[in-house]
Amino acid sequence: MSTDVAAVTENRSLVQQTIVAIDEAAGAWIPHVQPTPDSTAGGLAPVDPWALQTRPNPDLTRFKIRLASTEGTRSTASYLIEKMYSWRGYAVSPVAHDRQPITIIASDAERPLATISIGFDSKKKLLVDGLYGVEVARLRKRGARLCEFTRLAVDRNEQSKEVLAMMFHIAYMYARRFAKCTDLLIEVNPRHVRFYRSMLGFEVLGEERACARVNAPAVLLRLDLQYCEDQIARYGGHRELAGQVRSLYPLGFSPEEEDGICRRLKQLG
Repeated sequence: MSTDVAAVTENRSLVQQTIVAIDEAAGAWIPHVQPTPDSTAGGLAPVDPWALQTRPNPDLTRFKIRLASTEGTRSTASYLIEKMYSWRGYAVSPVAHDRQPITIIASDAERPLATISIGFDSKKKLLVDGLYGVEVARLRKRGARLCEFTRLAVDRNEQSKEVLAMMFHIAYMYARRFAKCTDLLIEVNPRHVRFYRSMLGFEVLGEERACARVNAPAVLLRLDLQYCEDQIARYGGHRELAGQVRSLYPLGFSPEEEDGICRRLKQLG
């Protein structure tokens, strides 16, 4: 394969993985999936990918949120996790090569900005079962449909709060809109509990314990996804409210943007 065709192939792959792009001048854009045939490039040339222009985000620099479904994007997500966790002495594992859990990653032209993985309850259970099996079993007994967010890493910069809000919102779409989950579980370091409670509405479900998996203390938090849905409907996309309410929800997507992104997620499979 020639260098030019290889580059086109790589670009096409990145287009096909892209969930949404954020532009400082134009706002959020959702890409097409189908490339335009091009006989000179072996049918590999991508089209202009952006299908939907939405609200402006003048305070944000350009970045894209992608599905980590290739070796390259998985490696990039693993690199960011290692970077953000290892300096604190946490033990971390690389992003899995299969689609479970689902992993998404945000990056700009130069570096990865954030990553998060979404896991769903199954016969194999959840990672949080290892430390909080009793608490999780109680939720299952009452009929809860469970999911967990893991391997969350955000590189600190001037727009990290906005990136986190958008990443969390897309992860929520997988959990709520597609898997119909009722309860989201996460394990966090005790010093982060206050942030998740005040900014997203989590509640403490399990007391602080030593987590051997990451070699650090952990607290189990639960979020009622009906509450999350209500907050998104009320605040989503209203960036002007971010300075008035102590919440990440205004920095997420509007309901109209959410619908468009969900259509894109269906295309990605």
